[in-house]
Amino acid sequence: MQTTTYTVTGMTCDHCVGAVSGELRRLDGVRDVRVDLATGAVTVTSDHPLDDRAVRDAVDEAGYAVAG
Repeated sequence: MQTTTYTVTGMTCDHCVGAVSGELRRLDGVRDVRVDLATGAVTVTSDHPLDDRAVRDAVDEAGYAVAG
């Protein structure tokens, strides 16, 4: 298992959390997504390391951005 935390900007409500979580869960190998709305921290647990571009694209598809 691989666990990685990203900072996602622009999330302000539970709808935002659901949108980001939903897109990330569609990525191959993702087992769990946890979001801390207050800090923007999104922790993804997956079967294998995820491609950073795929993660950024999924967050972008939800309407938000990965910081950094």
